[in-house]
Amino acid sequence: MVVRRRKKSRRLRGRTRTMGWGRIGQHRGSGSRGGFGAAGMHKHMWTWVVKYAPTWFGKHGFNRPLTYEVKVNEINVGELAEKLDTWVREGKASEEGGKIVVNLASLGYNKLLGRGRISKPVKVIVPAASESAIRKIKEAGGEVVVLSSEED
Repeated sequence: MVVRRRKKSRRLRGRTRTMGWGRIGQHRGSGSRGGFGAAGMHKHMWTWVVKYAPTWFGKHGFNRPLTYEVKVNEINVGELAEKLDTWVREGKASEEGGKIVVNLASLGYNKLLGRGRISKPVKVIVPAASESAIRKIKEAGGEVVVLSSEED
C-alpha cells in the first residue's frame, strides 16, 4: 500500500465538479467508514474495540529502562574444568605454582556458577561467583578472586 502524502482534494481544487470521482457516485459510500484512522474508538466503534482490541486503551505494565539491564555471561565449574587444558594450550590461561590461573573477565565471562565438578587446583579471577562455585574450587585446592564491582 502506498502512503498518500497529500489529500486528493487539495490537488483537485479549482478543477471539475466531481473532483475525479466520476459523474455517478461522486465519492459516495465512504460514510460507512466512520472517520479516518482511529476516529470513533471511544464512540461509534466501541463495540469493535471491546471485541477485537480490548487492550487498545489505557496503560499496561511497566517498561524497564534498557540501560540498567546487565547481561550475565556465566560459566559453570564443570565447563571451566573441561576448557582448562584448551585455554592453557592457546595461551589464555597460565600455570603458576602448580595452579592454573584463569582470568574469566578477560575471556568474556562475568559470573562463575557451581554446576559440575572440578578436580584440578585452579586460581580463578572473575567479577562474580556463586557460593557453591567458590566452595567446589576451594575443595579442589584452588582459590577464587572476586573482582570488586565499581557499580556499588
